[in-house]
Amino acid sequence: MDFASRSRAEELMDDPNLDKKSLEKAYVDINRCNTLLGGTALTIHAIKKIIKKHPKKSYTIYDMGCGDGHMLRKVAETFKEGDFTLHLTGIDQREDVLNIAADASHSYENISFKKADILHLKESKSCDILLCTLTMHHFEEKDILKFVKKFSEITRLAVIINDLERSKLAYRLFQLFSLFFIQTHTAKVDGLISISKGFRKLELMQFAKSLKDVTHKIQWKWAFRYLWIMEPTKRNN
Repeated sequence: MDFASRSRAEELMDDPNLDKKSLEKAYVDINRCNTLLGGTALTIHAIKKIIKKHPKKSYTIYDMGCGDGHMLRKVAETFKEGDFTLHLTGIDQREDVLNIAADASHSYENISFKKADILHLKESKSCDILLCTLTMHHFEEKDILKFVKKFSEITRLAVIINDLERSKLAYRLFQLFSLFFIQTHTAKVDGLISISKGFRKLELMQFAKSLKDVTHKIQWKWAFRYLWIMEPTKRNN
């Protein structure tokens, strides 16, 4: 496989006709993978740093392309003893996925979900922190710049993007990892496709150059992730 450019292959989970049970099982595998390989912890740690930098009594956090709501539930659990309140909203354009997220999150009073097309949100400075985990690689280059520009318009404090590095080593290691820790065919196939649709650091830096009034920090993290934190230079509290 050629990793010089991003793959355009479609992931199995992007099929709107995939049944609910298969989706739920695939999300269990994906969440396990993100937990074991540290992806979830990367986002949580980044949120902690933003909160420490900008202490407030309340934070509104959006999760774009929230999937089954796993990340928001982890955020709610991590900060439940904090001396501030959280208002957590998951945004996705698939109703079947949002139904799964709502069912799994019914006991979390501070989590809600909203059906919306990320690229067509009309909100401005409506959240403090915006999360985007393993969602950006689903988009083609022509849409990614619109995607990140929209994020910078919506957030007051920071955008935290957590996505995959595209590399042959990551691909091969995931093949080995999936033999032991991934149970569903869907997650095994989609994990490899996701890596082939991931990014190189220079590609992310090119997107960053096109954004005004935003500071950027793009870091490679284990396991084969890029953590991209954007902070507006002009904030509206």
